[in-house]
Amino acid sequence: MARLSYARATAVLALRDPLLAALAERAGPIRLRGRNPDGAFGALVRSIVFQQLAGAAASAIHGRVRALVPGPLTPEALLAVPDADLRGAGLSANKLAAIRDLCHKVADGTVVLERVGRQSDEQIIERLVTVRGIGRWTAEMLLIFELRRLDVWPVDDLGVRKGYALTYGLAAMPPPRELGALGDAFRPYRSVAALYCWQAVHLARGDAA
Repeated sequence: MARLSYARATAVLALRDPLLAALAERAGPIRLRGRNPDGAFGALVRSIVFQQLAGAAASAIHGRVRALVPGPLTPEALLAVPDADLRGAGLSANKLAAIRDLCHKVADGTVVLERVGRQSDEQIIERLVTVRGIGRWTAEMLLIFELRRLDVWPVDDLGVRKGYALTYGLAAMPPPRELGALGDAFRPYRSVAALYCWQAVHLARGDAA
């Protein structure tokens, strides 16, 4: 179903915008990585672990943290793991504090991840940014990659800004406020446009997405 939605959205945007159509033709259909096996909560834990770290190092730390919870990854299970064990897995003090705050806010209902599909994008973002270490960008990545929301436009993302400039032949990356207005042309499929902006960067570098 999601693949059909992305294909349909790409076709709609391609009819509106010949430059995006050309990019989509070069990049091919959208292929997203699989959803996190631990759900939205697990995806957020992973996002916190990966902040400001290279992929290999972050993956190793995340793997050690996940191994500390042998069963399902839940806020309660993670709260039961001693701080010393989480620090031993490689978490910094700030990331440990952020993960603890996430656990508490999910457990007490400040952040509601059950039946999250019933919440609007802005409702989800509004709750998530109350968590230490989670800003709007992290919430937007959850919406795009985990929840598969089709109309998210992450204007603060460097890759989206650069990809837009590449696609439309701009001399400089548009600032976030300007990019926000430019994204209106892609509604209600701004996530698809963002994904292709990322692809534009990959194509310019000559690597695989």
